Amino acid sequence: MPYYQYRYSFGSGFTPVIKNLMIAMGAVFVIERLLNGFIIYYFALVPFLVRENYFFWQLGTYIFLHGGLTHLLFNLLGLWMFGGELENYWGSKRFLVYFLLCGIGAGLCTVLFTPGLYQRIPVVGASGSIYGVLLAFAWLFPNRPVFLLFFPVPIAAKYMVILYGLVELFASMEGPGSGVAHITHLGGLVVGFFYMLYPSIRQRIRREYYRRRWSRPDPRDKNRFRS
Repeated sequence: MPYYQYRYSFGSGFTPVIKNLMIAMGAVFVIERLLNGFIIYYFALVPFLVRENYFFWQLGTYIFLHGGLTHLLFNLLGLWMFGGELENYWGSKRFLVYFLLCGIGAGLCTVLFTPGLYQRIPVVGASGSIYGVLLAFAWLFPNRPVFLLFFPVPIAAKYMVILYGLVELFASMEGPGSGVAHITHLGGLVVGFFYMLYPSIRQRIRREYYRRRWSRPDPRDKNRFRS
């Protein structure tokens, strides 16, 4: 969809994927309250279990679990505020793939980089995916003014993501003792960044390939200089 044909509306209503994700997370939250221990053990992201017991499905299932009602509501708010516009811009299929890819990639970063002391602590929430959504929003609409929570002054989306990224980077260096999975948040940003950068990298590689191919002399060409 060409950019000039795109019409902006903040929040963009309840687009199909956003609506279904909200329903799914809400339903899982109710089930989680009823079967807390079982759900957390098998479906939260526990880095130790992924490494040692090969619970690889946890890289995807943890996205739909949440630590409490406030945790759930904040993630749903971020998903609605920024994800709806991305879904309208990209289309539902691509947005869903991106959302899940950021969440799974963030989970993989959590497994790989969580210190050993915290490997048995379960991680839950869609925050890794949400941070990826924020990154894509800022990439596509860098100068769009947004309001940070508890900060009533508008800030350009690109600066918002840079600020969040720096906060998560420094917080992750202090370790996960705060109870917040900063590595997961940072992982979502990193995965989203490389996803958005990939088309430019691919185009550059392809352009370089054809440049080298067409600049290479043809051995069958007899009309060439000899030294």
